[in-house]
Amino acid sequence: MTAYGRTAIVRYRGTLSDGSVFDSTEGAEPLEFAVGSGSVIHGFDEAVAGMRVGETRRVELSPNEAFGERRDELIERSPMYALPNAKDIEVGRPFYFVTEEGLRFPAKVLEIDAGMATVDFNHPLAGETLTFDIELVGEKD
Repeated sequence: MTAYGRTAIVRYRGTLSDGSVFDSTEGAEPLEFAVGSGSVIHGFDEAVAGMRVGETRRVELSPNEAFGERRDELIERSPMYALPNAKDIEVGRPFYFVTEEGLRFPAKVLEIDAGMATVDFNHPLAGETLTFDIELVGEKD
């Protein structure tokens, strides 16, 4: 049984409420992560904890168990010159905003007007209910 601190090796498929796939290990290597380390979203971590090798599980995660609710305070207006690669930014296309400390945050420009951009710093999956089909294919210390 997978315990906290052990490395889980999983195959998974993540879908949105409308059934569309947003992420999957299909055609790729399985995901390896230390259970309980915080390296994956909380609800996914909790779903894998306690699984046995060969077991499959379907879990539905509320926004609070996944990427949180959408928050209006994470939508900001910023001068275009302050955005990385401003000349390449398009309304609606996601990009990563990198802080001076090197932290990367997903963002999306909602509007550009008079040299100012309205930027949404919510995670792209914030506010979404996520369903995961998970198979524990292995584990290691």
